[in-house]
Amino acid sequence: MSYPPQSFPSQQYPPQGQAPMPMYQPQMPMYQPPMKKGHNIVGIIALVMAVIGFIFACVPGALIIGWVLLPISFIMGLVGLFRKGEVLWPAITAVIVSVIGTIAGVLVFLALLGSAVDEATSSTSAVSASVAPSGTSSDARGSRSSGQGKTRENPYPLGTEISGEDWKVVVNSVTFNANDAVAAANQFNDPPAAGKEYILINYTATYIGDNSNGELALFASVDYVTVDGITIDAAGSAVVAPDGIDFMKILHKGASVTGNIAYEVPSDTARDGVLAVTPGVMADTVFVAVK
Repeated sequence: MSYPPQSFPSQQYPPQGQAPMPMYQPQMPMYQPPMKKGHNIVGIIALVMAVIGFIFACVPGALIIGWVLLPISFIMGLVGLFRKGEVLWPAITAVIVSVIGTIAGVLVFLALLGSAVDEATSSTSAVSASVAPSGTSSDARGSRSSGQGKTRENPYPLGTEISGEDWKVVVNSVTFNANDAVAAANQFNDPPAAGKEYILINYTATYIGDNSNGELALFASVDYVTVDGITIDAAGSAVVAPDGIDFMKILHKGASVTGNIAYEVPSDTARDGVLAVTPGVMADTVFVAVK
């Protein structure tokens, strides 16, 4: 009995002397667990500073601390955003909080500024109503209402008591052509420039405010205004006056200081100028005659 020939798959063999080709076996990738990100120390510090800065930026008495911390936290937050292999949420939060805190700080500052302006306005109004020459209060207030003291053309006379909320100032005298007296007061005093002379203004400043710490006598000022409208103040006086007033003396309620201040003014119009008296930093300035 014969069987039909069977076919078998042909098997290829490499030529004699040649190594067989290895069969390709796909390899499965090995499982690697996700890498855990580290702590973002810079971002955490920035976030803490941003929160503290936000709080201080909303406190009226501590705004400056917030203004210092918030910009620093913002910059550190930006640095923390570029830390590779570390969590980013503290840095992102720090940047957001610092921006919001800055906006809040600006709003608080504007509110305080508006309140200060309102107080200053009410304060200057009180000063305007309280200006009066000593010994003639009722007449002076009547003159004040008619405009005396408001302009250089209509000044108060010497000896007028100028009262503000915190200070009372009286100009006692004005001495013209005081060159010799100024020269004798200090050997380093320069002579006046050509066409100018020194004048001495003697005045008394009395503190009448309620600050328990007192205030500097510098806060009550007397300046000279030329006929051309140019103000010459203490900052522009580089000479030591004889019996000079002590600007840096701290006065408490009821205390007074009296002395001179020397100004270099044009000789030909020295007697045509006026004095600008300001009884306190936030007070109105009124004008007093020099003769």
